[in-house]
Amino acid sequence: MPGARLIILATSGLAFVSLSVAADDPGRGEAVYKGTCIACHGGDGAGSLPGVPDLTEKAELLSQDDAILLRRMVEGFRSAGSPLEMPPRGGDPALTDADLKAVLKYMRREFQQTR
Repeated sequence: MPGARLIILATSGLAFVSLSVAADDPGRGEAVYKGTCIACHGGDGAGSLPGVPDLTEKAELLSQDDAILLRRMVEGFRSAGSPLEMPPRGGDPALTDADLKAVLKYMRREFQQTR
């Protein structure tokens, strides 16, 4: 019996490490963006639909605190003057908190570089 517990704990520990590594994968944020966010925010982040915020504006959306942006991503959000509301988790309930953190990091890296 004690050996079985050790195996279970070791397996659980390995799974936790594996999930942590996947969440920090730099390609994960890009994959989430291109699979979910690009439909409204566009490939260049400038917004492809009326009322969708421009992610490339340096002093605007992406300069806000992580906690604010992540809450909006989790709960959904409607920007002032926009006829559209971003649905919770970008419309994909399967996206994890780690996915949302990764896509936020990606968006900042891609759209806030030199602007």
